[in-house]
Amino acid sequence: MTCPPRTLVLPPRLTASARTLRATALRRGLRIVEATASAVPEGLGRPGWAEGTGRAGSTGCAGSAGHAGSDGHPVHLHAGPSFADVVAPTLGIALLEAPADWLARLPRTLTQRDIRATTIGEAYRLRRPAFVKSPNDKSISALVYADGSRLPGPDAVDPATVVLVSDVMTFAVEYRLHLLDGAVHAAGQYAEAGRLRLGPADGDALTFGRDVLAAAGETLPSAIVVDVGRDDEGRWAVIEANAAWASGCYSADPDRALETVLRAAGPATALSPHDRAFVR
Repeated sequence: MTCPPRTLVLPPRLTASARTLRATALRRGLRIVEATASAVPEGLGRPGWAEGTGRAGSTGCAGSAGHAGSDGHPVHLHAGPSFADVVAPTLGIALLEAPADWLARLPRTLTQRDIRATTIGEAYRLRRPAFVKSPNDKSISALVYADGSRLPGPDAVDPATVVLVSDVMTFAVEYRLHLLDGAVHAAGQYAEAGRLRLGPADGDALTFGRDVLAAAGETLPSAIVVDVGRDDEGRWAVIEANAAWASGCYSADPDRALETVLRAAGPATALSPHDRAFVR
């Protein structure tokens, strides 16, 4: 049986992580399309649009059901939200992400801090330091704000924009977990004492990741990235959930990280019933 090769669409400017995933995809036989601007690359969706893109090796058919290209090639994407929001609908790609209030709905035993989902209009009323961020993109910079008056104003952001507001928590070490089909599929350390520091994930991080999945796995799509950390007192906590298609792999196994990305941003026609509730 001959299977149509999968294609991975990438944005114009690649991070170091994206270059790693690009090399991994080429080695595994995926075609690569790199855009030259924040729009659908010229020719995508037309007969032969993937011709001339990078390809090496061979790949099996697993995960290749459905297609977005008119030549029958299943199409996937790895990019930031701004690029993805433009390109994915045109190519029939379903972008999976966690619900906006997912972190706020976790039990305190998994977060170790108070977190609530609210509008930025409500957050303007804050009169204490708080960590504020957008749930699923970078439209509101993830920072500790001295109070609500320091947030971007209504002239820059719609007051109805949803944000996550949490107590300030400092992490001694932080790990990125790539979750696939209810398991920790890949993992690695990305920070120590607030600074970039790459390394392997230790056993305690993996154990905590499994605890998170046992408690809240059904509230996540089948492919997602969850960041976790440990504070100076030894308490483990979920930091945040991120869309796998927009997340760096850091020190995680790139083959296994790529498998998570491909599931998280693939043909809408191949969505499982469970994942349909998590499309961006």
